[in-house]
Amino acid sequence: MVSSAVIYLLAMTAHALEWASARKPEPGAEASGAAGGRVELFGRIGVALTAVGALSHLAGVVLRGVAAQRLPWGNMYEFVTSSLGITVLIYLVLVARRGWVWLGLPVTLLLSVGQGLAVTVFYVAVAPLVPALHSVWFIIHIVAAVTAGAAFNIAGIAAIFYLLRRRAEASGRTGGYLGRLPQAAALDDFSFRVTRFAFPLWTFVILAGAIWADYAWGRFWGWDPKETWSLVTWVVYAAYLHARVTAGWKGVRAAWLCLIGVASFWFNFVGVNLLFQGLHSYAGI
Repeated sequence: MVSSAVIYLLAMTAHALEWASARKPEPGAEASGAAGGRVELFGRIGVALTAVGALSHLAGVVLRGVAAQRLPWGNMYEFVTSSLGITVLIYLVLVARRGWVWLGLPVTLLLSVGQGLAVTVFYVAVAPLVPALHSVWFIIHIVAAVTAGAAFNIAGIAAIFYLLRRRAEASGRTGGYLGRLPQAAALDDFSFRVTRFAFPLWTFVILAGAIWADYAWGRFWGWDPKETWSLVTWVVYAAYLHARVTAGWKGVRAAWLCLIGVASFWFNFVGVNLLFQGLHSYAGI
């Protein structure tokens, strides 16, 4: 896991150099070609390093499960590393199938920070599952949660890029790396489609969690901090989808609402565990 965090940091550096190399070159086809070559080179290096980091990362997840002799989803450290593993797989699939290297910088930034926090702040020693987690519904709940979380993050990154690209298009300054991004409308649509995929999964997360809670604690819902913020996140994304479908919200307002949803997800993902005590505060954090 530590190796993957370091490799992701190197990949982020390569993508940062990719962005820097895409600054508007001096006039002349030769200079333009040289700059384009550097952009492509740093982009390929970033993707290659990310793939190597992903192999190390996924090996760490698997070995954690082998060491614990269970699925590696029993605490915050394991949940974070598993969710980030799904995120990097989605990113690599998008690069392989659609050539979306432009996602590289924010994705590797997320991976670097997330893995760094996992191995330094969230790490806990291998331990057996607490009794409350011995349920098939817990497994279903976590698989859906890490997948939905990864999709929410990808949608949020696309929303940020939409805001940057739209501003560039409005000002007529689409040079540099922003000129290599898809059109603003395409980014807005992509963010919507990914959120539309993730939202039913998040709905299922809450339903499966309620069934698991009844098994573990004898009630479907108890306004535990984790349950409450899961519902808050659901409401934000429900409002986002409702606004887009019925009120015709697109563009800036929709992008900001999507980002509020991502912020709510991350607060539920990390902040609730660190700031509140509840039934979900198992294994320390």
